[in-house]
Amino acid sequence: MSIVNNSSSAVAFNTGALSARAVTKTIRDAYGDALVKYGALNTNVVALDADASNSTKSVKFAQAFPERFFNVGIAEQNMMGMAAGLAAAGKIPFVNTFAIFLCTLGSLSARSLIAYSGLNVKLMGAYGGLSDAFDGASHHAIEDLAVFRAIPGFRVFVASDAAITDWLVKTAINEDGPMYIRLSREAMPGVYSDDERFEIGKGKIVREGTDATLFACGLMVSEGLKAAAALAGEGVSLRVVDLFTIKPIDRELILRCAEETRAIITAEEHNILGGLGGAVAEVLATGGAQAKLEMVGVRDVFTETGPYAQLLRKFDIDAQAIVAAVKRALT
Repeated sequence: MSIVNNSSSAVAFNTGALSARAVTKTIRDAYGDALVKYGALNTNVVALDADASNSTKSVKFAQAFPERFFNVGIAEQNMMGMAAGLAAAGKIPFVNTFAIFLCTLGSLSARSLIAYSGLNVKLMGAYGGLSDAFDGASHHAIEDLAVFRAIPGFRVFVASDAAITDWLVKTAINEDGPMYIRLSREAMPGVYSDDERFEIGKGKIVREGTDATLFACGLMVSEGLKAAAALAGEGVSLRVVDLFTIKPIDRELILRCAEETRAIITAEEHNILGGLGGAVAEVLATGGAQAKLEMVGVRDVFTETGPYAQLLRKFDIDAQAIVAAVKRALT
C-alpha cells in the first residue's frame, strides 16, 4: 500500500461559501447515540460486534444495555449467523463491523441465512468508502453497495450526515426485513435540520439547479454542495440530490431530473461499477432518458493509504472532481 502525495497542489480547491450546515459530530458517534436512544424504546433491539465496538461506536449500546450486546470476537461470518438466529427468535439485531468485512466475510451468510429467509437483520457498515484512511485498500469499502444491491431482499442506504443517520437507525428498527446501512468514520457537514422528513425510496433535493443534476450519497452530498457553490460563480446551475436510498431507488425523481436538466452526474465514495452510478444508469437506460451521464467515483482500482482528504483528491472523488465532471457533461 503506497502513501499518497502530500503536496499542497494535490488538495487546494477554493469552493467559496458552503451551502451545507456546520459539522457537528462524526457519523459513527451519531450512530452510536441513535442506537442507544431508539434501542431504549424497544427491548427487542440487540447489537452484535466483531471486536470493533470502540470503532463502530456500538460500545455506547454495550455500556447502556450490556445484557443485549454480544461481542463475538473476530468472527464476522459467525456473527451474521448469530444475528440470523436472534432475528428468527423475534429480536432486531444490529450487526456492526467495518463495511468491507460485511460485504466480504459476511456476504455468504447475508445472502443464504438472512436475505433468503427475509430475516429482520440490520447490517451497519462502519468506516464506509475510504474513511478508514490510513488502513488502506484492505479496509476501504468500495464494493459494498454493489454487493448488497445485488442480494435479493436487501434494502440499501447511505448516511450523508448526522441527522439522517439518526433517522436511518429509527427506521431500521421500525421497518421489517434485511437492511444494509453504510456509515462513515468521519464527521460530515450537516445537510439537514433535525426535524427533516425522509422516506424510503425517495431522494431529497438539497439544492435546486437548472443546468445539470448531481445524484450523490454519503460525503459526496456535502462535496456536491461545495461544487454547486463554486459552479454558481461561473454561471452554472447545479441541482444536488441526496440519493441516500439506493435500493429502492427513486426512479421517478431520476427521470424527472433527466428531463429538466441537460446532464446527469453521479458521485459516490465507491467503485463506479455497481454502486450509485450503476443504479442511476440502469434507471436512465430503461427509462429512455436522453441526458448525458458522467460518473464520479473510484475508477475500478484499489485505493491507497494516506490522509482522508488527500485520498479523496487522489482518486477524484471530491468537490473538485464533481466540478470537472459537470463541465465535461455540459460540453
